[in-house]
Amino acid sequence: LSQVKLIAEPWDLGPDGYQLGHFPNGWGEWNGQYRDTMRAFWKGDDGRLGEFATRFSGSADLFRASNRVAGSSVNFITAHDGFTLRDIVSYLDKHNEANGEGNRDGHGDNHTVNYGVEGPTDDPDIEELRWRHQRNLMATLLLSIGTPMVLAGDEIGRTQQGNNNAYCQDNEVSWIDWDLDDSAAGMLEHTKRLITLRASEPVLQRQA
Repeated sequence: LSQVKLIAEPWDLGPDGYQLGHFPNGWGEWNGQYRDTMRAFWKGDDGRLGEFATRFSGSADLFRASNRVAGSSVNFITAHDGFTLRDIVSYLDKHNEANGEGNRDGHGDNHTVNYGVEGPTDDPDIEELRWRHQRNLMATLLLSIGTPMVLAGDEIGRTQQGNNNAYCQDNEVSWIDWDLDDSAAGMLEHTKRLITLRASEPVLQRQA
C-alpha cells in the first residue's frame, strides 16, 4: 500500500463539513478555493490578484501550517460535478431543466461569463474570446504549483449545454465527442504543449 494515493473532496454537510487544509500528511485535497479564485480572476473580478498569486504558488496559507507540501493542493478549475471549462465561458446560469428537478439542482454560484450570448453562438468574435478564456484557464491550471486535476473533455472544449449537474444524463449531454473541429483540435494541442512544458521544467513540479 506504500504507493496508494489518498485524495479527499474535503466538504460535506453540517457545520464542520468544510475541511480544506485539515487532512493529515499524505493526503491530497481538492482545493475549492483555487477553483473559485481562478474562475473569478479570469472573468475580471476586482481585487483577486493577491489571492491569485497565493493559489498559483501552492496555497501555502492552507497547507504550510501543518507542514504539508504544495502537492497536497489538488488544483482544479472543473470537476465531475459543475460546469465544464467550455460552459464556464458560455453560460451565466445553469440550465439543468433536463434533469427533471425544475432547475433547482446544481450549484448556483459558478463564477462564469458568457460574453454577451447565453450558450452557443456563431459570432466569431465571441467564439475567439471564449476559446482564449479556456486557454488561459488551462494554462493557469497546468502551470500552478500543486497537483493539477483536469476534467475529461476540457482539453477539447466539451460542453454539457449549460447543465452543471449532469450525473443523470447518459446521452450527448455527458458523452465526449472526439470528432474535433479546428478550434477543439487547437485546444487539445494547447493542452498537450502545457503538459509537456510542465513535465520538462522541475520548478513546475516543485512539491515543497
